[in-house]
Amino acid sequence: MSTPPNLVRRGEGVPLIAIHGNGVDHRLLLALDDCLADTGRWERIYLDLPGFGGTPPLDGIGGLPELADWVVGTVRGLVGSRSFGLLASSLGGLLARHVIAQLGSQVLGAALIAPVVDPDAARRRRPAQVVAERDDDLLRSLPPADRDEFTGVAVRQVGASWEAFRRHALPGIRAADPDAMERLSQRYFLTRAPESGAPPFAGPVLVVTGRQDHIVGYEDQFDLLAHYPRATYLALDNAGHNVHLEQPEQVEAALRVWSRACGDARA
Repeated sequence: MSTPPNLVRRGEGVPLIAIHGNGVDHRLLLALDDCLADTGRWERIYLDLPGFGGTPPLDGIGGLPELADWVVGTVRGLVGSRSFGLLASSLGGLLARHVIAQLGSQVLGAALIAPVVDPDAARRRRPAQVVAERDDDLLRSLPPADRDEFTGVAVRQVGASWEAFRRHALPGIRAADPDAMERLSQRYFLTRAPESGAPPFAGPVLVVTGRQDHIVGYEDQFDLLAHYPRATYLALDNAGHNVHLEQPEQVEAALRVWSRACGDARA
């Protein structure tokens, strides 16, 4: 029996399936919900991946191939034959590409935030970790465990970025199942890239990266454009892996443009 997903639904309209990354939960992408609500276009459906948030871990091996199959099956169960959009971050971006490869004729468009291109971190083109802004008083005031999580990923280590991280990232980090994460890490690969053997995807695609993202980088993502002829690519300065938390205005502006393009594609 398939692991049932924990879902958060917001609004009415065309289904927009939101897929978070590794080690967090759906709350990371809820940071974008007000922007998406303002478009008046989407029913936002936020998934918790197995082992994260409120979704139980997968039975058995629980590696990335199994997770990718679970996501495709879950999306099929949610949308049936309807058209839908995708919003995804980090590992969710890789999983969204897998969904496009399997269900592309139903996908109106995809917005990929700091997407994983290659699961193998050793093969990624990544800049060294840097800090663009730092509030030492703030960092000293934080519990050590929270500070370590924040400074491990944040480029802008200041109050606004911390508040966004505290609200949207930290709860999912604390809720993650360590056994599920360990099993995922043991099979953190796909036998081939999602685009391999799949036709180019003609819908609107937004790819947003952080110029200082030391986790997945910003260069590998540019190579995806060959498969997505209507893709828009952004590399935002002063932003790391949680680019939508560190540069929310720029990301939200790009999402609004992408959302309109998805509506035009549906018309």
